[in-house]
Amino acid sequence: MSCLQTIGDYGLRAIGFGERLLPRTDFTLCQQFTLIGSGMIWNIYFGVLALAGGFFLATAVALGKSSRHWIVRKPSEWFIFVFRGSPLFIQFFFAYFAFLSLKSVSPLFDPLSAAWLGALIVLFLNTSAYTGEIFFGALRSIPKGDLEAADAYGFSGWARFRRIIWPTMLRLAWPAYTNEAIFLFHATTLVFFSGFPAWQQRGDALYYAKYFADKTFNPFIPYPILAMYFILLTLSVIATYGLINRYLNRHLPKEVRPRMRLRLNLIR
Repeated sequence: MSCLQTIGDYGLRAIGFGERLLPRTDFTLCQQFTLIGSGMIWNIYFGVLALAGGFFLATAVALGKSSRHWIVRKPSEWFIFVFRGSPLFIQFFFAYFAFLSLKSVSPLFDPLSAAWLGALIVLFLNTSAYTGEIFFGALRSIPKGDLEAADAYGFSGWARFRRIIWPTMLRLAWPAYTNEAIFLFHATTLVFFSGFPAWQQRGDALYYAKYFADKTFNPFIPYPILAMYFILLTLSVIATYGLINRYLNRHLPKEVRPRMRLRLNLIR
């Protein structure tokens, strides 16, 4: 079997297209690269959707935490505290059994017990809490001069938030938010260890890496391949967020523009 044929057979296997049965013997590098890369589709799916939805919820949470009214501030503070104060793996664990309980109530809740939705919800809430704290810190760091200038120009309410507060908050928070995005993509590998099942052996990249490691008794090929894919994904995130960071700071002189710096989170 040629490598091109292998890619055609297994390239989209993780999402249900191509050969249903996994290779059993005579594993080739092409098979390992193809299947692990196929599983990366799910990691990208979890990361992109969780970040997209979490961005807007995090903005609302940050504004809620900065509110003067306790009835708005307290729920935001507790939301951030719970999801930042507990390990992500434990959140997966409790969410899975909570979703199973809902599944027993009505079949309408069946999708919640599947990884494509249940695990996505957990990642969405988790990144919303971390990003909300980042945005809250940025809100508190907005220079008073910017707010005074907005008042002097007659901006108030929604116009003041949309044209002054929100862009400045994003500009200040973006480097830290980039690190959160990188870590979230890395955290998608925890879906494999959670209770959410891989339907019909259609798992993420770590699922296929472990499959090859177990079958060949050699983890030094599939896991470095997996690491290579995540390094490429990380570089893509840094490049994309770097372009956005440049756009957010386009009005500043080049010598004072903040540079993107990668900071590794060893413990979360």
